[in-house]
This record gives sequence, C-alpha cells and structure tokens, in this order.
Amino acid sequence: MAPIRRGRVAVIGAGPAGMATALSVHQAGHDVVLLERYPQARAAGNILNLWPPPIKALGLMGVDIDDIGSPCYTEFRNLAGHRRVAVNLPDDIVREYGGGFVGLLRPALYERLLDALPPGVLQVNRRVDSFDQDETGVRLHLADGDVHECDVLIGADGIDSMVRRTLWGATPKREHNLHIFGGFVLDSDIETAQQGRCILTHSRTTQGAWTSIRHKGRDGFQWWVLTAHDASQEFTADLHATATALGSEFPSPLPELIAATDPADVQRWQLRDRKPLKQWSKGRVTMAGDAVHPTSPYAAYGAGMATEDGYFIGRHLAGVDLRDHAAVRRALHAYETPRKPHTARQSQQAFILGKVFHHAPRPLQVVRDLILDHTPLLQKVVGEASPGEILKQLTEIDAAEQAFAAAGGRKTAE
Repeated sequence: MAPIRRGRVAVIGAGPAGMATALSVHQAGHDVVLLERYPQARAAGNILNLWPPPIKALGLMGVDIDDIGSPCYTEFRNLAGHRRVAVNLPDDIVREYGGGFVGLLRPALYERLLDALPPGVLQVNRRVDSFDQDETGVRLHLADGDVHECDVLIGADGIDSMVRRTLWGATPKREHNLHIFGGFVLDSDIETAQQGRCILTHSRTTQGAWTSIRHKGRDGFQWWVLTAHDASQEFTADLHATATALGSEFPSPLPELIAATDPADVQRWQLRDRKPLKQWSKGRVTMAGDAVHPTSPYAAYGAGMATEDGYFIGRHLAGVDLRDHAAVRRALHAYETPRKPHTARQSQQAFILGKVFHHAPRPLQVVRDLILDHTPLLQKVVGEASPGEILKQLTEIDAAEQAFAAAGGRKTAE
C-alpha cells in the first residue's frame, strides 16, 4: 500500500480528549498540533476511575498502562449494607485488565499522556479565539494574532467549548443541582478499607463512596460524598468540614478516610452537563470529550469516554487524504455515528440517577428504596447494562484496529 500524504490536524485543549486525539492522529500518519490555552496541561480534579475500553485504547496509542491504577470490583449498597448492584464483567476481561475498572489519581493519567506525546506536538499559552472554514481548509485565529491553517480541527476544549458554540450556537448548561466533595489518602492503615473494592452507598439523600487507588506505586483510597445543592446559591463553607458532616452517617471506612485526608486534598465540583447534540461534526470540524458530551461523575466515565473519542478520531482519519473535503466529512461522520448513542446513554443515565437518588420528594424516597432493595431494577439498569456497554466498546476498538491496520496506520509520506 502506498504511504498516505500527511494531513494537518489541529486539536484545541490538552485534556484527556485532546491528548488522546493527538496521539491517535499522529499514529494515523498526519501532522498534528495540540493547542493549550494555559501554561501547562493541567488536571482539573484529583480522583478518577478508568474502565477497560479506555485502558485498552491508551495502550494501543502508546501510553504506558503498566500499574496504572488499582483494580476494583464495584457494588452499590444501601445504608444498612444491603447490596443493590454488583457490576460483574466476564472473567477474561477481569483477568486482562485486573478488575472491572482501575482507580487512580487524575494527574497521573495526564503525566502518562504527556509522556507519550511526540516532541513539539503540544503548544502551551496558545489560546484560540475563533476559526473559520471552507472546503479547502480551516483557519484558526489565535489570541496572539497568529493564524494557524489546517485540514481538520478537533475541539476538545471542554464544557464551555468555543468550537461547539461556533458550530451549533450557544446552549445553556443543564444544572443537576448537585455537588460532590472528593479526596484521597495514600498509604492508609485503616483496617476496614479493603484494596480492590469500590463501594457506593446511598442514604435517603446522599451518596457516599470509596474506592481503592494506586498512585505511582503507592496504594491508597479515594472517596466522595454527593448530595443536592441549589446551583444558584454560592457555596462558602469549609470543604473538609462539609464532607465530614455528610460522610458521618455512612459505615466505615468512609468517615475514617475523610478524617485521614489532608484538607488541601479535598475538592468540590458543581454537577452540570449539556443535553446531547444530534450532530457533532460540520465540514472539516468535529469535537471530543466534554466539548460534545459533558457528563456527570455519576457515570464514572467522563475521562474514559473522552479518551475513547480521541482514539476513534485518529483511527477514522487513517488512510484519508485530508485535502479531500468529501473524504474528511465521511471520516468525521463515521467517527461520530457510533459514539453518539453510547455517550448519550452514559450522560442521560448519570443525569437520571442523580434525579432518582437526590431529588425524589420525601414521600417517594421510601417507595424508591423499597423498589431498589427488593427488585432487580437497579441491577438491570446499572449492573448488567453497563458491562454490556463496556464489552461493546471493547469490540468496537478491536474492529477499529483491524481497519486501522488495513488503512496503513503509521505509514507516512514525508
């Protein structure tokens, strides 16, 4: 097969979606530049879970996944300890990836992605203010006055994406009226905290959870508490004290983990998203990650889906002459078509679970808990459907790798 001509791809935003896109596009044989507005690629948070599909994609893109996190088995429980959900994956998947998912700290993922980027791809302090496009290419207008020309533009610029706003207009964020407090502790000696576990417990109004993690060879635990909060009201209370109060009703080891956490390692997020788009791409431009499907942490899949997006973009651009406007449009359409139902399902399920567990009227909370404790409803919605989606994504990655090899990925013409 003849080598493909190098195309020019620009990616805006050096989060997981942007870095994964840059890695996969580079492997596809195109020149890629990753434009980050800040002085460095920085993690906007601390705690993180990764399921098998993004781990597989990371490894295929050349990211070091050895000992990347602590393998975990997940259960949902009620406050009395009754198990409502067990998230079970096939034994071969658990053996290959070490567990249903792995727990780690978000900065560690950024470090591994950055280590894998080829020299010169990442450019920091490069804010893109606007862009325009036609059938011949895309022109990016930077804050410093530069104009950068490319064949394809990928917006991985977060929930407040300039690329999304330019393509599809301004749309309001959807406030979940929830907030989450999260933190971590390493080298813990709390006896009731077991490695290899992720336990999510719900009281009538609050979720309290803890998960084992592994960070740079050290074992530990991350935790979070999540409850309702009016987004229109400013939050000014102490983060650690609030988390301590919210966690006090939950069984061990959650209260002990919160108490053992350095207050400097506690963070708070207001939960919000945007409704799914019917179309992601227009002309030579598409989007990835939170720019197109911002998702509540209830899905535990935001960074994972962003990583998958980037992987699939590069695979679909392999073997494509990026000068050909029609070919680019076909490739971007092929990228977004299977991603839309998958990401919309995760986003909508996270939104609905937040409503069910934290915004049910008081009289309905008793009915809700009776249903969840005595029927298989939640097991079917979360414990069976989620593993099904994970297996589907693994299958799609296998298919993408076969097509990638057939398209001559990594073969370039200088």
